[in-house]
Amino acid sequence: MTTIPTDLSALSVLAIGAHPDDIEILCGGTMARYAEAGATVTFAIATNGEVGGGDPDRAAIASRRFTEAKASTSRLGAELIWMGFPDEMLFNDRPTREAFIDAYRLSRADVVFVHSTDDYHPDHRVAGQVALDSRIPSAVPHVRTRYPALERIPHLFVMDTLGGIAFEPEFLIDISAQQPVKEELLRLHASQVDWMRHAYGDDYIADARRQAEVRAAGTDWAYVEGFRSVPTYPVTGGPELLPGPWLRQG
Repeated sequence: MTTIPTDLSALSVLAIGAHPDDIEILCGGTMARYAEAGATVTFAIATNGEVGGGDPDRAAIASRRFTEAKASTSRLGAELIWMGFPDEMLFNDRPTREAFIDAYRLSRADVVFVHSTDDYHPDHRVAGQVALDSRIPSAVPHVRTRYPALERIPHLFVMDTLGGIAFEPEFLIDISAQQPVKEELLRLHASQVDWMRHAYGDDYIADARRQAEVRAAGTDWAYVEGFRSVPTYPVTGGPELLPGPWLRQG
């Protein structure tokens, strides 16, 4: 078994999002910090986002969202894993779990960021649960998928929820310097900027900025992202894997 490197530049960091823009919204600043530190960063996106738009051609929406995801990850210098499951129809079944295990293995993840299982969206909740369920099997050689097993079970952090609802962060990460990058990544998801304004009357980027400001309340920082560490057996890491500066809540 290998050991987790203490140098962030030696880390492989995987973020798993249900939809093509979830990672940027919930941990885009933190992923930017990792990228700046020289870590290998991978975004794994479970669904193709095909219902997130007004075009009657769902395949065209999915194609555009893939293009936007590629632009965002390229801007960050990250890799992209596109699972391609139908939007709004993500389920905890064998094909989904195998795809998540493959995301762990293909990225050679040391640390993984996943959705909360208490998030508002069923795709988010399922993605969070499948990611948790795939953690140990990703390092079990007899669980055979397309890629070889990891040498070590990765450590997981749970991302904040949209609006911060039903989520109490354990760790707060300063993303003040990375907030402009985070907003740039979100603007690359141009179809969603338009769709959220049309469908819900929301300013997509302002909402993300406001949440980062709210999480920063009580700190000396302007913008913050919040996370919880997954403490389940076996414990293979902790806050030393986070890009600093960070604070522990409570």
